Amino acid sequence: MTTQTTAPKKTGAPAPGDASGLIGIPAGLGRALATGGGVLTVVSTFLAWTWTAEFPGDLTVYGYPGGLQVLVLIAGALTALFGLASYGVKGLGWLAPAGADAALKFAALAAFATTWYTVLAISTKLGGVVNLEPGGYIAAAVTLVAFLGALALPFERPEPDPFDPDDTGWDQFKHTSSQNWQTVRAAFASKEPRPLRALPSYVEILVIVATLAVALLVFTYGIGTEYDELFIGFLIVAGFGFTALHRSGLIVHVTEITARHQNITVCGGFIAAACFPFTQSDDQYATLGVYILIFATVALGLNIVVGLAGLLDLGYVAFLGVGAYAASMVSGSPSSPFDLHLPFWAAVLVGAAASLVFGVLIGAPTLRLRGDYLAIVTLGFGEIFRITANNLDGTSGPDVTNGSNGISSIPDLKILGFDLGVSHDMGGFTLGRFANYFLLMLIITAVVVLVFRRSGDSRIGRAWVAIREDETAALAMGINGFRVKLIAFAVGASLAGLAGTVQAHVTYTVTPEQYLFAGTTPPNSAFLLAAVVLGGMGTIAGPLIGAALLFLIPNKLQFLDDYQLLAFGLALVLLMRFRPEGLIANRRRKLEFHEEDEAPAVLSKTGA
Repeated sequence: MTTQTTAPKKTGAPAPGDASGLIGIPAGLGRALATGGGVLTVVSTFLAWTWTAEFPGDLTVYGYPGGLQVLVLIAGALTALFGLASYGVKGLGWLAPAGADAALKFAALAAFATTWYTVLAISTKLGGVVNLEPGGYIAAAVTLVAFLGALALPFERPEPDPFDPDDTGWDQFKHTSSQNWQTVRAAFASKEPRPLRALPSYVEILVIVATLAVALLVFTYGIGTEYDELFIGFLIVAGFGFTALHRSGLIVHVTEITARHQNITVCGGFIAAACFPFTQSDDQYATLGVYILIFATVALGLNIVVGLAGLLDLGYVAFLGVGAYAASMVSGSPSSPFDLHLPFWAAVLVGAAASLVFGVLIGAPTLRLRGDYLAIVTLGFGEIFRITANNLDGTSGPDVTNGSNGISSIPDLKILGFDLGVSHDMGGFTLGRFANYFLLMLIITAVVVLVFRRSGDSRIGRAWVAIREDETAALAMGINGFRVKLIAFAVGASLAGLAGTVQAHVTYTVTPEQYLFAGTTPPNSAFLLAAVVLGGMGTIAGPLIGAALLFLIPNKLQFLDDYQLLAFGLALVLLMRFRPEGLIANRRRKLEFHEEDEAPAVLSKTGA
């Protein structure tokens, strides 16, 4: 007896391969609704959304958007621009090299989600929808219309998988749900972008400058959000807006341009970052900036160990602690057991060298292990370091680290007579203490990036990648696996110690509780590893972006209190489900997780 498999039949449903929308609105009308809705969304932001200024952002003013209205204005403008680009308006073709329909859907979703979040937040905070002004109702209505119109845009439906008529009801439900999900994914998918035409070099450099300026503007706005509702709205617009630009193919073209001018892009990125302190009126957000750079630098060092060499290190934060303790003991602290006050360059060398020595001492007996066994050993080292530092208090052991009180009153750095602990006037701008340390940490980050790039492109870097991909095959080809892994461990540890040197002076105090395996406040080993995986292993920009997000988001979402780790875990689960290769993935890792993509013609030494 043979079992028949049949394709599901739905009366009135679009046939597979047909170009139709998710909802039954004519495509022409849907495009008009989406475009017109984007324009009206922009207009609605100039109206008052509530009658009282008790809701943060003051949404009571006509003709002047404020707070969350600014974010809705940006999302509405993107929706209108992509809508006009979908009509083929002259001069907007560059905005959507992969087609504007998918980008239009995400832009409309950004406007809809941000507007309705704002309306619900006003109603919840002030006690009901009665507190909304007509502008709020108009904004909610036009963004809904725009989003429904975008969903009516045509797309090519996937072929349905046949199902067995003898399947149970549950199996048929799972099959139908899977098919519906594939249809939704197809609705929001984009085409391959058209090839980028040749541009003069000066035009490409101007594109890079504009991109870096926009990145600086977005980062400055995000770090400067003053209340929880505004930061959540920023995350919504930034997430869906970036996805819209990616679906349009614009990000692909910009990435291709930056790849042609890598040195200019890297230098321009550091110049843009150096401009950040000059955009701040005080040290409030420069504080976040310097901590983000410390976290990002340590994550980039871990990326050598995990991303390039493929060694799972769960105790990496201990190397940061070793560098911080070593530097604090020779920097003139009254809590230090040594009566030393070395200059900055000597303290940096002491911190990096101490972490290097500990990296070699820990790596030499353990790096013959692989996989989970190595991870467990490194986890143990991280905990042993913290407990040992806690016990060296003169009671349980020698008085070296001052126990749980740590080493306190670490003096500020002085470099060539320049005291980083006091404010300085520079070009009409006042740079506070944390702005000074931000610029210093930026230089150290540049050194770490240089080390990462040069080592990744070297012979030892190729050996790291070979070990990561298949250690057995690499050993068979003559690579000394133990030596290569020990070098990766030592280099990563010394870079962490380098960052720890600055951290000790920024925080004034070094205590054992700063170097946990996991906690709500980074840096800790779990957050460092998550930053590398979230950003993209084996890349430079990935850990930097991942570290910035993982430090900034918990700092801005403190109202979640005990639910921070829950939200963090859910976000990681979703990311691993939908983008396991990370936010900034190299081409090789992307192909490992998405086998349906076409293989690249050329792979670099690190697979980028």
